[in-house]
Amino acid sequence: MNSKAVAAVILAAGHGTRMKSATPKVLHKVGGRSMLAHVMATASVLSPARMAVVIGDHAPTVGEAARAERADVAVAIQAPPRGTGDAVRKAMPALDGFSGVVIVLYADTPLVEAETLRALVDKVDAGAAVAVLGFSPDDPGAYGRLKLAADGSLLAIVEAKDASPEELDIGFVNSGVMAVSSDFLARALPQLSDANAKREFYLTDIVAVARTEGRRCDVVEGDEEEVIGVNSRVELAVAEEIFQDRRRLAAMEAGVTLIDPSTVYFSHDTDIAEDVVIEPNVCFGKGVTIARGAVIKAFSHLEGATIGENCAVGPFARLRPGARLDAAAKIGNFVEVKNADVGADAKISHLSYVGDARVGAGANIGAGVITCNYDGFSKHKTDIGEDAFVGSNSALVAPVRIGKGAYVGSGSVITKDVEDGALAVARGRQSEIKGWAAKFRAVHAAKKKGAP
Repeated sequence: MNSKAVAAVILAAGHGTRMKSATPKVLHKVGGRSMLAHVMATASVLSPARMAVVIGDHAPTVGEAARAERADVAVAIQAPPRGTGDAVRKAMPALDGFSGVVIVLYADTPLVEAETLRALVDKVDAGAAVAVLGFSPDDPGAYGRLKLAADGSLLAIVEAKDASPEELDIGFVNSGVMAVSSDFLARALPQLSDANAKREFYLTDIVAVARTEGRRCDVVEGDEEEVIGVNSRVELAVAEEIFQDRRRLAAMEAGVTLIDPSTVYFSHDTDIAEDVVIEPNVCFGKGVTIARGAVIKAFSHLEGATIGENCAVGPFARLRPGARLDAAAKIGNFVEVKNADVGADAKISHLSYVGDARVGAGANIGAGVITCNYDGFSKHKTDIGEDAFVGSNSALVAPVRIGKGAYVGSGSVITKDVEDGALAVARGRQSEIKGWAAKFRAVHAAKKKGAP
């Protein structure tokens, strides 16, 4: 635990024009969660006493999204945009009375790890006025260079455009993420100047303020992938790739078998137990939990589903929100399940749709069975009892109950409840006219022969 209280300021005021999107940049998703939500969740691991998100007046939905993630978040507006130092100034009223460490984060940098933030906070706990997160990219390019003293402390942040040739040779650069002592931050922000080409207030200038006061500044080195910023669709795809690789590795290290890891896609909240096997080309949407021993077969899509121990799903299955499978249930190829409880050892093996339903333990649902749950206005429930057998190509018109141990004959349209242990058959009686086919063919052959 950190010895000092923590507050988080998340900068999210950019226009994100390179995204070419009506959706604000920071609300674009990585792993099914907005970049803003990723950063807020990471900061929350440190149990911050205060959290503020700074938005632009062009994107009020960013503030709404922040409040949806955390009810007590303070939303500050920066208008017009005048640099990162100005943005943090806008957040300062939300920190009124706070004493501790302020971490400054960027909502378009979604992959920073909580452990890295702890390391920054620890540096300030140990006496630094400022601790900056740096990294060593293959191409330092336009990043600000971090000049270090012989003892490893931070001397200065030099912007690339202002750097000398010797300084441009420095490969250690600024990510923008930092932790700052709250009392120093309150004192340093008013000292920032906009005497530069952009007429903006740069937060990085607080390092110079600290050094002028004789205060120590420190650095923490992170991985380049961790501090990737997202400004375009291309960079969003790169961030998604990094996120997915992390989740795949974490899953396998936790005891999950991925047959072809690069083809499996996770949501940020996918929860998978040990000894689960996931075959190629499986996609997880939000809200999926899988218990020990289950097998998810190839080309399946799961979202909002809970899967019990030793279940089998797929191939080519779709589990939609509210699908709940008890132990050893089987969902086979081209089966869709939505808002339905499927009991232990129940089987829905082929080409079926089961929605707004309960399927009892041990029941068998034949190929092509459909629960007709929607009448054009409302959803209705189908209740299928334990050990019931529903024959292929049957339609169960909800609301309807199939009793325990009951049978439904193939091809039936069931509109009334079926008692326990009964057989229900609801289809037209088969009739047969002997010789009809030969006469039919002869008549039509004659017509065809006589046609002009």
